[in-house]
Amino acid sequence: MAAQQHPTIAMPPAVTVLQLDTDFPRITGDVGAHSTYREDIEIIRIRAATVAKVVTDTPVQIDIAPFETALGSAKGEVIVTSCGFLSYWQNYLATQTCKPFISSSLIALETLSQSYSPEEILILTFDADCLNVSHLGQHKAYASSILGLPINCHLREVISNNLTHLDADLAGAEIVAHVSKHLTQKHRHILLECTNLPPYKAALTQQTGLPVTDILTLIEFERAGTIHSDFL
Repeated sequence: MAAQQHPTIAMPPAVTVLQLDTDFPRITGDVGAHSTYREDIEIIRIRAATVAKVVTDTPVQIDIAPFETALGSAKGEVIVTSCGFLSYWQNYLATQTCKPFISSSLIALETLSQSYSPEEILILTFDADCLNVSHLGQHKAYASSILGLPINCHLREVISNNLTHLDADLAGAEIVAHVSKHLTQKHRHILLECTNLPPYKAALTQQTGLPVTDILTLIEFERAGTIHSDFL
């Protein structure tokens, strides 16, 4: 008598990334790189959601409808976005799914603010001219903690111009030098807003000796064992 065959039940992906409509390289450590994770992930590319349209000082004007649609089809156990500037929409989008939803590492301020004052946190962002109190929710005092990437630094140029080549060594060296230049004796923690910055977290920690929080930290908190240990 032949053995009964049981259908294979597909496991859901660990994470769904709602990714902006970009083509620049997403190297290991980036929230949108499969190699960042220990398990399978799902990437949903949000068409027409370009960097120029989402990285804005008026986040209320972002066309959020495509993100809502993507939420409805997301299969991951945790859902994240690939741009911290979507923090303005955290509460609104979170109510539309029963799964853990992370719009941005900036939501970590809810916890970090209990231990660190604004002068003790350095918030490294892609564009300091656009990131403002609108993105910080109830933690507007931390606007004074914001430090942006220089306009002419390699990583910012790659992202801004959607270039297809990224020199990770150059990007890392420039980021570490930039942060080191602006650190004060009062700083005790670094928060990376940009989801393209985690590949350089280890170098920042080694250079500054400070703990670093980013989007990967929040994903790992929601679902332990998801992120490769090299990026925690």
